[in-house]
Formats: sequence, C-alpha cells, structure tokens
Amino acid sequence: MCYFEAQRCFVAREMSNKSKYYSDSKTYHALRVKATNTRQSVFEVGNESVRLALHEDAEDLRAFEERAEEPMLSYETLLKDLKSYGKL
Repeated sequence: MCYFEAQRCFVAREMSNKSKYYSDSKTYHALRVKATNTRQSVFEVGNESVRLALHEDAEDLRAFEERAEEPMLSYETLLKDLKSYGKL
C-alpha cells in the first residue's frame, strides 16, 4: 500500500508488523516500475530486495568466518602478487 507524504514512501503491513521506507524519487520510481512489470506490489518488490540484501550479508559473514584463520596478507605483498600474475 503506498502513501504519498512530503517524501515518497511505502508502508508495509504484514500481520502486526509495519515499516516505513523513505527513498528518493528516482529509486521509488524504479521500484514502482519493477512492481508494475512483475505484477507485484511495491511492498513485495521492496520486501524481496531487503531479503536478498540480508541473504547476501549472511553469505559474506559466513565467508568471513570461514577465512578467519587464513594468514594475513600485506598490501605490498598483494600488489607484488597481482603484478606477478599480470593483473596490474
């Protein structure tokens, strides 16, 4: 359900939860266009985006934990390594 105030926002209602998200007009317009093109509500598109972002964050945290025991590499060593492989 969309409401227009001084700034564009959408109000999400799911059971007893309610949240309000403020965005700039270009972002809100893109959200509305995607919602229209996918035949979803603005709420559904916004919720999906937040879920995907949280999922990506969880993956990043898992990868960080998995690599926590790896030895540290200095910036200078990294540059030398990249140059030796022709990446720089």
